[in-house]
Amino acid sequence: MNIITRRSVLATGTAVAASLALPNFAMSAIPVADVTPPKLPIESGATLRVLRPTKFVAPDEVIFRENIAKFTAQTGVPVRVDFVGWEDLRPQVGVAANTGAGPDIVVAWPDDPHLFSDKLIELSDVAEYLGKKYGGWYSLAERYGKKWGTNNWIAIPMGGSGAPAVYRKSWVKEAGFENFPTDHAGFLKLCQNLKKNGHPSGFSLGNAVGDANGYANWLLWSHGGFLVDENNKVAINSKETIEALKYAKELQSTFIEGTLSWSDASNNKAFFAEEISLTQNGVSVYFAFKTDPNKAAQTADTDHAAMPLGLSKTRPESALILNAMVFKHTKYPNASKEFIRFMMEQEQYEPWLTGCIGYWAQPLKAYAQSAVWTSDPKIAAYRDTCGNEYWNGYKGPISQASGAATADYVNVQMFAAVASGQATPEEAVREAERRAKRFYR
Repeated sequence: MNIITRRSVLATGTAVAASLALPNFAMSAIPVADVTPPKLPIESGATLRVLRPTKFVAPDEVIFRENIAKFTAQTGVPVRVDFVGWEDLRPQVGVAANTGAGPDIVVAWPDDPHLFSDKLIELSDVAEYLGKKYGGWYSLAERYGKKWGTNNWIAIPMGGSGAPAVYRKSWVKEAGFENFPTDHAGFLKLCQNLKKNGHPSGFSLGNAVGDANGYANWLLWSHGGFLVDENNKVAINSKETIEALKYAKELQSTFIEGTLSWSDASNNKAFFAEEISLTQNGVSVYFAFKTDPNKAAQTADTDHAAMPLGLSKTRPESALILNAMVFKHTKYPNASKEFIRFMMEQEQYEPWLTGCIGYWAQPLKAYAQSAVWTSDPKIAAYRDTCGNEYWNGYKGPISQASGAATADYVNVQMFAAVASGQATPEEAVREAERRAKRFYR
């Protein structure tokens, strides 16, 4: 917990930031339109409470706190921010939504606003202003920000964490690959050779919000499978899904032990410790190397690539979107909206984006011109994360049902059941179909 008041502004964040190896960029020549912001007179006596997930790279929290301090200094509005564990966030959001009490603003996961859309205030005025000023919204951000089938914004996407492949270049080369494979057969062969050489891969199939959902979705989508069809009918039980499950079983045999219970932090730790050579992750692993003077060799040997396309024509990946929403129970809706607008403006947003070297990639297209994306070619794979063309519940609408199925790890646990040998592909897909139908009625 952190409570920021006017008195604490000068002391907040600066000492911590000074101890970190943060990138230091001047403001970029971001193409910005001259747009009048919405009139949001802040309520007298306003105070705000914000809930959001804890950081995976230290500057995320440091700069976020500093930006809050700036908001308090400029508006006089005290802000309390609580950072909670990734797996703990959604239950706390549910409590706030169902009790009508707690945080005014929650910066949550992509589906969360769609689980509780009737409990939220509309944010279209803020979203339309930001879109006009900063070159428009990326497609995935717009999908998650708007209530499906409408132009009503129920959340403001603040960034998206992508999950391309993260790998050790020298070990991949030793395994016989000059370039990272783009097909299923090549990827399996790479993983087999890496294990044979004593440098196994590792991909999570535990109940991990980011990593497990990202990996399981890639398996499904790259084989042409999907949870529901365009008519919102459960369609997971298909030959494409069966093939994906068979492939996942083969891949699992090449992994390091323990991935079936990995959390979102597990592959970071394993890669950093050189226990694995290949995983799927945000930029946090590379950031850890880059900011550790003792890891220069690993930094130089680490790179990123899109996960293999398989049968997909575009990257079969989505993004873990940070989605800011405001509950109707807030006493200070204007202050809440103004807070979100303030945090997305270049003066605050670009230092956060660059300080995290793109860990939360921008949802607004103008920020693609930020200097962070030309500062290091190894992070280019993350730049357009929010433009990925797949989403949770693809091909159906983003809804309470898709959010619930994701929160219940339907897809993840289907793959885990086969990878662990607890179920055949046919058994696992029938169980996933049964579970999904509980939400899609």
